[in-house]
Amino acid sequence: MKLHRPLSRRKEALTERALYQAILTLKTADECKAFFHDLCTPAEIQALADRWAVVALLRHELSYREIQRLTGVSLTTIGRVARFLTAGHGGYALAAMRTH
Repeated sequence: MKLHRPLSRRKEALTERALYQAILTLKTADECKAFFHDLCTPAEIQALADRWAVVALLRHELSYREIQRLTGVSLTTIGRVARFLTAGHGGYALAAMRTH
């Protein structure tokens, strides 16, 4: 997260909302892929994909160690994903419910 904020909190919130609105315009997985490959670095895409893989494995009730073995994701990240899956903003759970 950047430390220096050239935008006010309100402007930053509006900018973030505009990003979400842009994502909502995408209609196919290929459109999403093109958008995210333009928006993110390869490492950022990999981190997002890894977290999403962890969501699926947690829903199958695998242990953290087994998930780490299967994905190579750190135990810290697995714990963070698990925490947000159960007590976050509901985004992981909603998307998982709709896709699996």
